[in-house]
Amino acid sequence: MTDQTMYVILLGPPGAGKGTQAVQTAERTGLLHLSTGDMFRENLRNGTELGSLAKTFMDKGELVPDDVTIRMLLERISREDARAGCLFDGFPRTVEQARALDEALGEQGNEITVTVLIDVSDEEITRRLGGRVSCASCGSVFHEIFNPPKAESPCCDQVNMIQRDDDKPAAIANRLQVYADQTEPLVAYYRQADKLSSVNGEQSPQAVGEDLLAALQAVSD
Repeated sequence: MTDQTMYVILLGPPGAGKGTQAVQTAERTGLLHLSTGDMFRENLRNGTELGSLAKTFMDKGELVPDDVTIRMLLERISREDARAGCLFDGFPRTVEQARALDEALGEQGNEITVTVLIDVSDEEITRRLGGRVSCASCGSVFHEIFNPPKAESPCCDQVNMIQRDDDKPAAIANRLQVYADQTEPLVAYYRQADKLSSVNGEQSPQAVGEDLLAALQAVSD
């Protein structure tokens, strides 16, 4: 890629494949894949000061304040394995969080390099998520279209298939609405800042990955 430190945000609706693409892109570029979920778990597991502070909110069923999350992010990207930069996966989720992150990075003389939107229609997301099923006996996960259960398996047949509550139509519609209300405004925010690139998320995962790499290369030249 480049010697320039890169801070990249991946955007996209639930089911767009952000996590998978983040892992693969990080491996190919040397950027740190920074999952906020993993970051929280690490701080809680190690009993850090920030982890203990976050736990006080989580124990009360409250959201961890943005300033605590950002302090964790800043600590994490200060480590040696983030020298080349990182891919933010799961943060920011709102424009308010994006502004707070911009301010925190700016105080360190850094900024977001680019935000890449993995663009997938609601119809495609519904098809992807709505087709996921798992075997009630062994827990294996399948997809009715992309990876159907094998009829020859004594365990994984259609009779034993169950669907998670969050993959049912009403739950998918709610997740898409939450994304539209809270996270989709980030598209306009980063476009206005001239930091938005978009890739077609309805291609094969391999093609999406190549387009994502090309988007990063375009801003690193």
